[in-house]
Amino acid sequence: MSSNKPSRPRSSAAPARPGSSHRSGPGPRPGPGASSPGAASRPGPRGSHAASAAKPPLAKPQIQPLSEAELDQLQDLLDQVPAPLEPLDVSMLDGYLVGVLLQPKAVPAFQWTRHVLDSEEGRNPPERFDSRPLLALVKRRYQQLNQAIVDRQWFDPWVFEMQGEEDEEDEAEPSEVVFPWVAGFALATELFPELMREDAADLLEPLAAIFMHLDPDDLEDADDLLEEIESLEPPKDLEEAVEGLVSACLMLADVSRPQAKPAAPQRPPARRGPPPRGRY
Repeated sequence: MSSNKPSRPRSSAAPARPGSSHRSGPGPRPGPGASSPGAASRPGPRGSHAASAAKPPLAKPQIQPLSEAELDQLQDLLDQVPAPLEPLDVSMLDGYLVGVLLQPKAVPAFQWTRHVLDSEEGRNPPERFDSRPLLALVKRRYQQLNQAIVDRQWFDPWVFEMQGEEDEEDEAEPSEVVFPWVAGFALATELFPELMREDAADLLEPLAAIFMHLDPDDLEDADDLLEEIESLEPPKDLEEAVEGLVSACLMLADVSRPQAKPAAPQRPPARRGPPPRGRY
C-alpha cells in the first residue's frame, strides 16, 4: 500500500478549535464611486465607459465553532433525551457527522438527525420533547465539519482524554480514547453505506487507519481490511491517533467528494485565411 497520506495542512493562522473566537475585520470602507468631502465630481468623456473596479471575491461566511459552554450544553441536552431513545454522546456524534459528510451524495437532514436522538432505530422523540435547541447546536458542528472537508482543512475531532478510576496517572490507551468517535463514524457508514460502495482499493488504506481502533471481531467479512490493519503500527500517543483519524478522513474525501478541477482556459477560435480563388 502507498504510504502517501495527506499531511496536516499548515497555514499562517492556527486552525480554529471549539471555543475559539474570531475577531472581525475592519468596518466597511467607501466604495470606488464615493466622493471625499468637498471633492467635485467630474463627468467622464462623452461616449466613454468608466473602467469598473475589480471586485474582490466574496468571503466565505464564518461558521462560529461551538464554545466549551455550548459543548457542555449539547451534552446536557443529549442526556435529556427521554427513554427509550438512545442518543449519541458528543464524541460519537462528532464521528457520526464526519461519516455522514463523507457520503458521495448529501444525506438529507431529516434522515441523519433521527439517529442523533436515537442512534440505532432513529425513533421520533415524544411530542413533549423539544429537540430544536439540541439540533441547532448539532447543525452548527455539521456545517463547520463540512467546510473543513470541502476545503481539505484540518479539524479537531471531539475526543476526550480519560483517566483510570483507581490511579489518576493511569492514562487510557489512545485507541480507547478515540473509540467513541470511531464508533460514531462506523455507525454512519452502516446506516448510510454509499461510501463503502466506492472503489475498495481506494478505501482500504484510510479505512484501516480509522477502524484499527475497533475490536477486530466487529469487522465482519473484511479480510483485506484486517490484513491492512495488522500491517499498521499502533499510535504512540493520542496526538498521533487523532492525526491519523483526520488524515484518513481527508483521504476518504478525495475518494467520495473529489474537488472540482479548474476549467481549462478556452482558446480563441483559429483565424481562417481568405477563401480560395475559384474560376468564374
